Amino acid sequence: MTGPKSPTAWIESARQELDAPDAGRRDSCLEVVSDVLETGLLARDDAARDDAARDDAVRVVERLVAVALSDEGYELRESALHALCTATAPYELPQRVVAPLAAADGMEPLLLEYVLGVHGATGDRAALPAVGRFLRHPDPGVRREAADAVKELRWRLHPAREGTA
Repeated sequence: MTGPKSPTAWIESARQELDAPDAGRRDSCLEVVSDVLETGLLARDDAARDDAARDDAVRVVERLVAVALSDEGYELRESALHALCTATAPYELPQRVVAPLAAADGMEPLLLEYVLGVHGATGDRAALPAVGRFLRHPDPGVRREAADAVKELRWRLHPAREGTA
């Protein structure tokens, strides 16, 4: 039976492309991964496959974190971090999966901004120390993103307090 690929099949095919030697192909594949993650379709597969869909999303996020922390070129690392950021809207990424990004001190400021956004979206108290240490970063954009991430974490940890005046 042939037909349109499921989101999981697209992700699996893209993950195989990430091992290709051509950086251009890997970057294109990251765009596909980003598009599929942004739709949230991995989490919306039928109810019987919810756990498998979440497992697929976690495996993809783990691979994106590895690419983001690799010694690959800037463009490829930025594409991986962009895909991670798009995944934060439909998925609540587990802090344990994105925690390796906390060691990203030497990253370029724009890439650090992505990292901080990803950590802020986890809603996990464990992300606060990783994010808080960037509040004194020399780059103003990184400091601003760190402050936003701290606010996001606090809001997710205590949403009722934020809405009351």
